[in-house]
Amino acid sequence: MKYVLVTGGVVSGLGKGVTASSIGVVLKACGLRVTSIKIDPYLNTDAGTMSPFEHGEVFVLDDGGEVDLDLGNYERFLDVTLTKDNNITTGKIYQSVLEKERKGDYLGKTVQVVPHITDAIKDWIESVSLIPVDGMEGQADVCVIELGGTVGDIESMPFIEALRQLSFSVGPENFCLIHVSLIPVLGVVGEQKTKPTQHSVRELRALGLTPHFLACRSAQPLLESTKAKLSQFCHVSAANILNIHDVPNIWHVPLLLRNQNAHHSILKQLNLTSVATAPDLDSWTRMAETFDNLTNHVRIAMVGKYIGLTDSYLSVVKALLHACIACSLKPHIEWIAASDLEDESEKSTPEAHAAAWNILKSAECILVPGGFGDRGVSGMVLAAKYARENKIPYLGICLGMQIAVIEFARSVLGLERANSTEFDAQTSDPVVIFMPEGSRTHMGSTMRLGSRRTHLQNRDSLTSKLYGEVRYVDERHRHRYEVNPEVAQALEEAGLRFVGKDDTGKRVEVIEFQDHPFYVGVQFHPEFKSRPTRPSPLFLGFILAARKLLQAHFSN
Repeated sequence: MKYVLVTGGVVSGLGKGVTASSIGVVLKACGLRVTSIKIDPYLNTDAGTMSPFEHGEVFVLDDGGEVDLDLGNYERFLDVTLTKDNNITTGKIYQSVLEKERKGDYLGKTVQVVPHITDAIKDWIESVSLIPVDGMEGQADVCVIELGGTVGDIESMPFIEALRQLSFSVGPENFCLIHVSLIPVLGVVGEQKTKPTQHSVRELRALGLTPHFLACRSAQPLLESTKAKLSQFCHVSAANILNIHDVPNIWHVPLLLRNQNAHHSILKQLNLTSVATAPDLDSWTRMAETFDNLTNHVRIAMVGKYIGLTDSYLSVVKALLHACIACSLKPHIEWIAASDLEDESEKSTPEAHAAAWNILKSAECILVPGGFGDRGVSGMVLAAKYARENKIPYLGICLGMQIAVIEFARSVLGLERANSTEFDAQTSDPVVIFMPEGSRTHMGSTMRLGSRRTHLQNRDSLTSKLYGEVRYVDERHRHRYEVNPEVAQALEEAGLRFVGKDDTGKRVEVIEFQDHPFYVGVQFHPEFKSRPTRPSPLFLGFILAARKLLQAHFSN
């Protein structure tokens, strides 16, 4: 196994995930099989209990793993299906070591960070890297490892030490270190500054790791003089100093690396030049250039709870992008805080209230994504009602589907107190209820998670047509509440069709409103399996409906 380690310095949020994904894309384009591992040094066992404001969205894998959003980047870029073990956290490592200690596996020894924690990290990396993730048999050729955080962070020290030991044990021909750093430009001077990167590399070398490559993030391309200075003081060949400057869209990043012959240098370091081919990135080039040249926009209203941080809905944004490009459109996403649509905000923040409604009414389609808790729910209900009554294409995902059911029960069935027991435990009309198998005492990994089968009930439904009239689909889930089966018949008789159900035939998975161009709600998360060249069918139908092209699409 060959390992490519991507670390970060100076500041967080430099784009290590995109850099690691892009390196994987270039290596895969050279005919190599690639897998990925993300190391998150936080103490949480996984990302499942963290607020989106803390760490962005929680990405869900087929096996039910709730992981860092960077694994979503890996899956989208490399078109692979990862496992929850591809996301290593401090919590997982310590938990596994402590379980062994309790079982007596250490034979009475004093359990310490070195060697027990570091050995556990190495063993985890080496075992997970052997798991095939591309649908083929046998192990991958290269494993790209991203170490989260910034070099020098206290919590990442055990991982740095474990990776130092790993690099020594596998040998120099099997290990390549790429350090991502920032090259800032001070506004007054206008000069590209290398000192932060010099200090970051010095810190890394003091910990026993010497980078083979520097991936320098900057607003503008690096000057040759800047490269020369970095090479001299960071002990890295000038040819191995890669510049990842700002680009119009992230699909250009693999092309940037290719244009700087990064693949050739990495393959040489890993002694893979004899088995690799010239990189075939024609499809990436077309994608990047197509997006750059698009001029027509589609206005999408995103009504959510966590709009202060767009990474909270990263996979939804990417799925919209994939669908729009397939329709030769650029997505113009208008973010609406659901609470700004509520009647109360008209009194407390009238300007925000008016602006939110103006955006909603000017949108060509409305999307309500997933979320937890009761904040903003009334605003989401109003958005769903506006979309239904005015025949604006509507897509509700997870909570967004439950919102559509609540709104329909209130407006059409006349159940004024219809609600979810998540928001009102004492409601007299519970149309959304807590799932029987859920836990009320533990939050982590207790939801209905991962890939689950949805059986499509009606071949003439929009959902069935969009998926190609298949009998069932496998999509990823993350929820602990469901539509109350006891009200299903009344809702269906009033015109809300339940066109998708689970294996039992009782749990509602997909709803559609009959007298509407596109009013669809799904309990699952279709955004997690959307790919740049294979957009999610539901997102594609949503965008087509916004442009009144859906029926033409079915005719073709």
